[in-house]
Amino acid sequence: MAKFTIRVVLNGNPSDDDYRKLHRAMRRKGFTNLIFSTKSKKWLRLPHSEYNRSDGVAKDAVRLAAQNAASTVSHDYQVLVTESNGRTWYNLDMATMDEIKSEERS
Repeated sequence: MAKFTIRVVLNGNPSDDDYRKLHRAMRRKGFTNLIFSTKSKKWLRLPHSEYNRSDGVAKDAVRLAAQNAASTVSHDYQVLVTESNGRTWYNLDMATMDEIKSEERS
């Protein structure tokens, strides 16, 4: 199964509420803003506007799903999808229990 990192930026002057709406829309489309570290065995929060998705579909299908989510919040946005062949990171914040539970419910 392919792993993707997705960046979605709302252009203009989006509010915090706009990004909360985007996050909910992205979750409904199967995206998460958390990533699991197999090394530390902990869930970590991705940087603002970054999403994670593991799927058996092509990059274009992931992009279209992200576009569909973003278009429910704004008509002016940017989407970047990168298919991963391995990821590394530094200094990501640990996810809270509420965030982890919320992701498990979706």
